[in-house]
Amino acid sequence: MVPAQAGVQDPATDVGGAGPVSGRRPGDRADWPPLPKRPARERPRQPVSPLARLLGLGRRPEGRGRVLPARTRWALRAVAVLVPLALWAVVSSLGVVDPTFLPSPAAVAQAFAEMAASGQLLSDAAASLGRVSAGFALAVAISVPLGMAMGTSQVALALLEPVIGMLRYLPASAFIPLLIIWLGLGEPSKIAILVIGVVFFNTLMTADAVRAVPAELRKAAATLGATGGEVLRKVVWPYALPGMLDAMRVNAAAAWNFVVVAELIAAESGLGYRIVRAQRFLQTDRIFAVLVVIGVIGLAIDVGLRLARARMGRWAA
Repeated sequence: MVPAQAGVQDPATDVGGAGPVSGRRPGDRADWPPLPKRPARERPRQPVSPLARLLGLGRRPEGRGRVLPARTRWALRAVAVLVPLALWAVVSSLGVVDPTFLPSPAAVAQAFAEMAASGQLLSDAAASLGRVSAGFALAVAISVPLGMAMGTSQVALALLEPVIGMLRYLPASAFIPLLIIWLGLGEPSKIAILVIGVVFFNTLMTADAVRAVPAELRKAAATLGATGGEVLRKVVWPYALPGMLDAMRVNAAAAWNFVVVAELIAAESGLGYRIVRAQRFLQTDRIFAVLVVIGVIGLAIDVGLRLARARMGRWAA
């Protein structure tokens, strides 16, 4: 047995040399006293403003922002519609503006009822809706593949971006004389105006949505063995789809603007054609009725695209 050196304590004995201490040394964590228990500090909450208290705003689960109750949302939407309508009724009733130029809401409602009863409004709305559907669908069918190519390929971006960036600044209405010469006065020229007015903007907005896909997601998918086509289908397309639908919502409104412009010239049906007919006889009440119909149809399309985005892009904020 080797004797312990002088001044070196045997690890098998405690500080006082009284005997073994089951292998512990002074200063081991087992010898430390327990930490004192402190009360948990609550996260400071922002004070609730009187407006938020009035609207019944609640806090989000993650603590960011506030949740607007459904009842409050519908109330605000009703206010957004009823207040301008009330102001319109007040101005028309006071006679500030000649009724020939600003008819009352009651006169517009009566004109709407007359046009609906005669069947004109329904047939014109169907004609305009058919043109918008055909032109917008064709523009989307062209712009989405081009935008996907521009967003994923530097070669396609270099080839297409200068041309599309220049063409999008050309007003679609400037092509009307050429389209009439090339395609005649029928439906093809009207649909072509819609395509020209929508396709370039939708292409660039689709390309921006595709370029917004994080490169880390593509690299991670490729690292896991995904091919280029699989990365495009399973990573790029799902991530960019909500942005594409947002672009379609914006450009659907532009499509309605262009269909009215197209129907102002050489048309025999449609809501734009009905506006021109009413303008010839100073029937402003009918013009307002047609504008209300266009707004309602546009709102329905926007809500439909918004619901499609919420359903197909639940992961998007």
